[in-house]
Amino acid sequence: MIIIEVIFDALFAAVAAVGFSAISDPPTYAFSRIAVLAALGHALRFVLIKHGFDIATASFISAFVVGFASLVLARRITVPMTVLYVPALLPMVPGIYAYKSVLALIMFLQSLNDAPKSFEYLHQFFSNATVSVMVVVLLTFGAALPTFIFRNMSLALSRPRSKTL
Repeated sequence: MIIIEVIFDALFAAVAAVGFSAISDPPTYAFSRIAVLAALGHALRFVLIKHGFDIATASFISAFVVGFASLVLARRITVPMTVLYVPALLPMVPGIYAYKSVLALIMFLQSLNDAPKSFEYLHQFFSNATVSVMVVVLLTFGAALPTFIFRNMSLALSRPRSKTL
């Protein structure tokens, strides 16, 4: 049953990533690679979470894998890495935690006269905001880490090609 869940998770992440990438107008041949990267990263994070990892650590590992895979794929199709990994990572941004932190903040402001309730909402705000911020930071760091490890290869991708007449 978990295989079906992983497949659906990967499929929905791929569709979302293609939608996110469409707004930045990448080359047409990059869409399939973006979809594969998003599916790979999101499915890996899903499996890691199911096997006991917390969302931040699972996101970091998945972002590192997506960053490394985008380095390889970007070299093959000669596009900058960011064209591939930025839209592939966007489905992994923890929107539910950001939503819950804003909701808790609003509820906190509405319950200032009730101390026990207000402290509970304040606790929920900080818990959800911390998770949201940490996941985004670790996604960023995980995706950028292959750029630092394989600096020469990543610099070659970002240099403009010289055109000969």
